[in-house]
Amino acid sequence: MLYQAFDVQSDIARQTRQWGRILQDAAAPWLRTPWHDAAKWWSAGARMMMRSGLTFARPAYGIHAVTVGNREVPVIEEPVLATPFGTLLRFRKDVESPQPKVLVLAPLSGHFATLLRGTVRTLLPDHDVYITDWHNARDVPLSEGRFGFDEYVDHVVRFLETIGEGAHLMAVCQPAVQALAATALMAHTGNPAQPRSMTLMAGPVDCRISPTAVNTLATSKPITWFEQNLIETVPSRHKGAGRRVYPGFVQVAAFVSMNAKRHADAHSDLFWHYMDGSTEKSRAIETFYDEYFAVLDLTAEFYLETVKTVFQDYTLARNQLTYRGAHIDMGAIRRTALMTVEGERDDICAVGQTMAAHDLCSSLPPHMKSHHLQAGVGHYGVFSGRKWESQTYPLVRNFIASHA
Repeated sequence: MLYQAFDVQSDIARQTRQWGRILQDAAAPWLRTPWHDAAKWWSAGARMMMRSGLTFARPAYGIHAVTVGNREVPVIEEPVLATPFGTLLRFRKDVESPQPKVLVLAPLSGHFATLLRGTVRTLLPDHDVYITDWHNARDVPLSEGRFGFDEYVDHVVRFLETIGEGAHLMAVCQPAVQALAATALMAHTGNPAQPRSMTLMAGPVDCRISPTAVNTLATSKPITWFEQNLIETVPSRHKGAGRRVYPGFVQVAAFVSMNAKRHADAHSDLFWHYMDGSTEKSRAIETFYDEYFAVLDLTAEFYLETVKTVFQDYTLARNQLTYRGAHIDMGAIRRTALMTVEGERDDICAVGQTMAAHDLCSSLPPHMKSHHLQAGVGHYGVFSGRKWESQTYPLVRNFIASHA
């Protein structure tokens, strides 16, 4: 019933946006009259109405060109391989010299992979970049089958095989676990496409270390509680009708509740920026929330298996992770160099949780391991923003280059 109620709310929000556009158009002529002060209030309120509700539409990456060396190079989004649940997307460039191939593993946590556009944009001048562009589970027909933890690992392996030998992995947040699993699996089987390096950024490898509010929530209830209270059936109006999902709107609501005052203040600021004509400031807030409020549903099996495996049983942290019922030993990783990156102020994935991967990858010699703790950043600052670009990224770039 929750999903049906949300659909009704979405319909109301759609009508609100339409009325906002009508009121905005009506206010425009009055902005050039003696009544302009009242019209500004009218216009600002209408613009806020136009931003009502969430969207399930994937935003654009919007990366059309990057500077490589001393010239601007066009960037073309090229789907390389597509499955019902995700697309291997390449940001193709025409450059003279081959660049290290990097597969960016985007998290499946309620947002689209476009949340990492800043990460991709920073990587592009020096790398041949691919990304896991995950599809919205509510749009995947039930006939396409399941997508759980093992299927995510399957996708990583298949995507690496498609890219070819010599690629590098970069896992942002949650898929640090699947990156380790896929790399260990490929090492077990001697797969020639196993990555040359693996960079894990703010990922929950061992959630027993300095538990955050997210970790505490995951252990405060049995897995049956999560299934009974957070899993919904996709209504008949959508392509994935009948599929059991963890709705993206539930995840975003949880994120917002963690910092409710900050989000309320941001929207208050947005209104006043509309009022005083601060276009640049209002656009920055709009851009952030256009992405933040674009939500993606997860399959129920992937969500529940992740909560159980990673956050409750600590299967990876204990080096007891299984794939298709068979144990995967992280000690099998011998050819893939490892770098971990953490944020000093990360309140989602605490300091030490990602670094734990070094102990798990016990067969790697010290010269194949690297760790960086970025001062002064929270979770998102690990992979986006000024400090990522100026301080963290140069270290990541050098690490990849040293193992290319």
